[in-house]
Amino acid sequence: MKKIDKNFLWGASTSAYQFEGGYNSDGKGLSIQDEKEILNKETSDFKIASDHYHHWKEDVALMGAMGFKSYRFSISWTRIIPNGIGKVNQKGIEFYSNLINELLKNKIEPIVTMFHFDMPNELEKIGGWGNRKVIDAYVNYANILFDNFGDRVKYWITINEQNVLLLQGPIVGIKRPQNCNVLQHVFQMNHNITVAQSLVMQECHKRFAAKVKIGTAPNISSIYPASCKPEDVIASKNVAVLRNWFYLDIIVKGYYNRILLALLEEQNAMFEIKAGDMEIIQKANLDFIAFNYYTTTTVKMNEKIANYKLPIQERIFGFPGFGETVSNKNLNKTQFGWEIDPKGLKVTLLELQERYNLPVIITENGIGAYDKLENEKIIDDYRIAYLKSHIEAIKEAINEGSQIFGYNCWSAFDLISVHEGISKRYGLVYIDRDEKDIKEAKRIRKKSSYWYEQVIRSNGEEL
Repeated sequence: MKKIDKNFLWGASTSAYQFEGGYNSDGKGLSIQDEKEILNKETSDFKIASDHYHHWKEDVALMGAMGFKSYRFSISWTRIIPNGIGKVNQKGIEFYSNLINELLKNKIEPIVTMFHFDMPNELEKIGGWGNRKVIDAYVNYANILFDNFGDRVKYWITINEQNVLLLQGPIVGIKRPQNCNVLQHVFQMNHNITVAQSLVMQECHKRFAAKVKIGTAPNISSIYPASCKPEDVIASKNVAVLRNWFYLDIIVKGYYNRILLALLEEQNAMFEIKAGDMEIIQKANLDFIAFNYYTTTTVKMNEKIANYKLPIQERIFGFPGFGETVSNKNLNKTQFGWEIDPKGLKVTLLELQERYNLPVIITENGIGAYDKLENEKIIDDYRIAYLKSHIEAIKEAINEGSQIFGYNCWSAFDLISVHEGISKRYGLVYIDRDEKDIKEAKRIRKKSSYWYEQVIRSNGEEL
């Protein structure tokens, strides 16, 4: 069995809008997440979140105590540029500069995500990623980040979960125009995002050459056929393109996957590619693939589906002869119904290796649960079991050729879940608050954090 490289980046992740709070502090502008309608009124909004904005130094100290080698976090666009474009907020620059310096002081490598679902409100008003003007705004924003932090940040991620942002847009706060061809709109956004991040990747290489690495971070879920029927195998390949490969093939290989293009053409939903766009994309040359992994997906062929007669805006991805998801009876589930599949992580790592032959880093992987605070302790053995099984899968994948260079679990601290608020806890560190009462947001290490500390100290040898 091959050993994990001594420079492996062990750590954990957060995102700005789910963790920082301070939504209107020190000149920060509003993003779509700050004004997003919370569908479940019983859960928290994102305005205070885990109050990292006022606890950042304490939080970094806890990361240092856990032995983190890396910390993947996102920067809030509107904390840097309140309106998305225009005047820069120096207080925002100062906050992230201090955070980065404190991480480095604790020998923790910052891995910075530029965009994690928090489009500035003012840019969303003009159509968000559906408007090509936002390409220029994003490139300008990225240049400001490079100007101020590029001397200290070695790892950049352009976009978090581009595929989730598109396929599940309304869930993460992305609005879709009324009376549009939703399929066409979604993939026009995808194209614009791809052009934008390709320009940023080029700028990164131009400025820093090989000293700085840059990549993108989709959510990847290996797709299983529900049976060995040829029809189900075809469905699994179709859904794999829709779910995973369409977004990586274009940025890595420089061309769009024909399987999904054929569907778009059939549905009269082809997006616009302007002159010069493909040349820009083909010069992206990303250095690595970051990806988020939670579970796998199982599909069968769907010759008929109940909602096929609905307008395309309502049934968006339900197409006969394409594929539909089904439950996998071979897998256990979390308290929230997500299938647990550590072997699927190994499959995913080997698929990425075979398909793209690039270094990879995991930027999210974890289990959400109803953690209980009892006598100032959280005994989360289920989290330890989950992380252990997935790290074992990583070790197996390394032995079989994966070029993985880091593992950042989700999440470093409890934060506000997109779907279930603070009640769905992912963190290694407990945040003592409930859905409506922030209390003092006291930080309490869970049992899993002490276990993970030992994993890091032993470089994955002691699980």
